[in-house]
Amino acid sequence: MKIRVLICTFFLLLILFGCRESPSDHKTVLTQIGNALDMGNFNRVKLLADSVRKFCGKDLILNAKADSFLQIADRIALDFSIPEEEIIAELKEKVGDFQPGEKASWEKNNWLECRTINGEKRYFKRAVSNLNLIRHFRYEREYYDSLDSQDPEMVHRRNNILEVISASQQQFAPVVPVEMTIDYTITVNSDAVPAGETVRCWLPYPKENHSRQQNVRLLSTSQTRYIISPDSSVHRSIYIESKAKKGTPLKFSVSYSYQSSGQNFKLSGIKILPYDTTSALYMKYTSEQLPHICFNRNVKELADSIIGDEKAPNEIVRKVYMWFSKNIPWTRALEYSIMPNIPEYVLKNRRGDCGMQTFLFMSILRFKGIPVKWQSGWKVPPFGKNLHDWCEVYFEGPGWVPVDVSYGLQYSDNPQVRDFFISGIDSYRLIVNDGVSGELFPPKKFLRSEPYDFQRGEVEWRGGNLYFDKWDYEMKITYREL
Repeated sequence: MKIRVLICTFFLLLILFGCRESPSDHKTVLTQIGNALDMGNFNRVKLLADSVRKFCGKDLILNAKADSFLQIADRIALDFSIPEEEIIAELKEKVGDFQPGEKASWEKNNWLECRTINGEKRYFKRAVSNLNLIRHFRYEREYYDSLDSQDPEMVHRRNNILEVISASQQQFAPVVPVEMTIDYTITVNSDAVPAGETVRCWLPYPKENHSRQQNVRLLSTSQTRYIISPDSSVHRSIYIESKAKKGTPLKFSVSYSYQSSGQNFKLSGIKILPYDTTSALYMKYTSEQLPHICFNRNVKELADSIIGDEKAPNEIVRKVYMWFSKNIPWTRALEYSIMPNIPEYVLKNRRGDCGMQTFLFMSILRFKGIPVKWQSGWKVPPFGKNLHDWCEVYFEGPGWVPVDVSYGLQYSDNPQVRDFFISGIDSYRLIVNDGVSGELFPPKKFLRSEPYDFQRGEVEWRGGNLYFDKWDYEMKITYREL
């Protein structure tokens, strides 16, 4: 106990000295907090972050960085919140009988994801459902692909794909439009913010500069005063403020309508010209955008192994897409804000959700000189609406072509249907973002809940960010086919 007190006293003195004397010691303090975070010693993270706040309150930069470490620790603890006895019970319920050796093997392969936090093993809250998805992909792929053919979401998607293909026979313009009305609500938990304090809220709002997304009309908002971000913003949002009331949930809502269309490019029949490698577009969309669009050694080696000597841009895209379809199953994701390098995670664990797959897909293509940009928002079909990420690849001649790598090959004997999402997109999308890590409008003051994407929304008050556990969101959709 005395040793622990001495260690804590040393760190307090180091922090105090660093705040008053040496910026290099600031870095030392932050390194110590980062190391504690990496080791899962979140109690130490809290101790050191609290000490920074106490002794270095006037050093706003150091204080903010220390607070960010603390927030990340809290977010990791929320994602990895299931103790071992609960995970064993869930495994028995959802997987069936298993041997201890099987569980150990699943953990070794990270199929059953866990971390040690403050000396105790804690499992990812979706670890068991992800385990089942991985096992089905590895061992029962053909059987579960055939089940997809009967799933209502897959049936609806296939029917829409056929409509889009049919309507696109002689053109590459958007087709098969669907008009939708979206009612979107964010509800902040009662007493998450002290009564009388102003709560700032950013809700997702449709982009208007896309030929596939037109006729955006704001219908209503929960508060009369609001700010819609410029359409040129990376993340399109509508900003609303309101005062917190004691014991009462605080609601922010918006209603709007828009028209969404599908699109299909048959790249085999299109002449693709050489890229102008000196253009601003080419240089921007073939560059790294750290941390999650990156050209590290593993990304480069994978890109070279998949693509070989292929030079044709459309064939490079096809090769990479096919590799994902065969090797990377869709699984539920950790929160992106707790992941230091998403492409590396996908490569190491051979799995990922839509955005995780898209980050790696884009990293490979950009490294190989294929311009590609992030696009995201929601998939909004009558069955299975959800947050969703995809991308657009630029070909000289055709222009920007939508690609959805996580949708993969469709279960169909028709090759146009099977390969549709390599160069096409369905009619049921809500485009909110045309890039990653943009600044919100008006700017957010604190660390975002989702620092890279923007789909659910963001909430804060003068006391700090409100993370996802402090509020909930709901989307209701009304359809009118045209």
